[in-house]
Amino acid sequence: MRSSRFAVLVVFVCAVLFTTNCSFYSRIMARKNLVDGSIAYKDRKFADAEQLFRKAAARDPEGATLEGRTAQLFLARTLHSMYIGNRENKGLAQQAVDEYKKAVPQVSHEYAEAKAAYDANKTGSAEQKRFYSALSSVNSTVSAIPSLLESLGDKEKAIQFQKETAANTQLPETARARALVSMGLEYNTCANDITDTEKTKKTVKKDGKDVFQFVKPENPEDLTKLKECVAKGQEFFNPTLALEPELVKNAPSANVKTMNDDELKIFEETISPFDSARSYRASIAVQASRLAEMEGSPDYATLKADADAKRASADEIKKVVKALDAEKEARLAAEQEAANANKANANANANANAAAPK
Repeated sequence: MRSSRFAVLVVFVCAVLFTTNCSFYSRIMARKNLVDGSIAYKDRKFADAEQLFRKAAARDPEGATLEGRTAQLFLARTLHSMYIGNRENKGLAQQAVDEYKKAVPQVSHEYAEAKAAYDANKTGSAEQKRFYSALSSVNSTVSAIPSLLESLGDKEKAIQFQKETAANTQLPETARARALVSMGLEYNTCANDITDTEKTKKTVKKDGKDVFQFVKPENPEDLTKLKECVAKGQEFFNPTLALEPELVKNAPSANVKTMNDDELKIFEETISPFDSARSYRASIAVQASRLAEMEGSPDYATLKADADAKRASADEIKKVVKALDAEKEARLAAEQEAANANKANANANANANAAAPK
């Protein structure tokens, strides 16, 4: 009887407050599902977490609310984790792909809203937290899908998804750069495998110093393949330069010590893909200069200078990343030291109380 009365009350309240829908009640219940699902996930009770996240996502399948968008993403991540725990179950991988694909437009929508709020108030704590969460969610989602597709043996679908991601101007530059770099990796490896051999990489004397001189591979087909790999690598790596946001361009002058924890997270999430992108732009430029040297091209000097400039640019960002990592470690150490001090004080007080006369 009590349960029945509660149900009637819920319906009545919904009717009064929202006329024909129970959106407020649904959001409250979705939040409860999310909290319970998160606890289950943390305890590695993935089956329970999956069901709870499914319930929350079903309350808002279009992702109109933050709760709905979060539930859809958490559902996909849970299925992904279940697959990682049992890689023989390809069905889980496919389910994860399906749910991630549903999440893409939703996390993109959340990113757009979070970015607008963040751009309007970059010093706001709530805006910083939401923006970081939205940015990292998009990045991880669009990276997870091609990875899962490749594990399913669908490399062509993985590449197609990455091409669509790279071309999607509604996605953050970080996600697009990640997709481009991922597609170019195999071509950089291909080029290096051909140029970095004992038969193509000779040690010679120049101005009294030992230097490398690159010569054509014995097999003409390898040279043809090298040209193709260099061209394809450049096709994917070079466009990442145009995607660099101001935060990345100005990164060398950034002072990570003055950033709060949320600002530091945003900074890291933003520059990390471009740290990788700059490294591979430099790497494929090196391969291009090696190819030019092999062929005795008049462009060799220009290409060599270009490769050196790109390596310097990559090293510039790596210094920033090193400083960022050092700052994170310093803060972690400070937190641990403070925790140890608090524990020591608590123990001292407990001992003092125990020793005090009754």
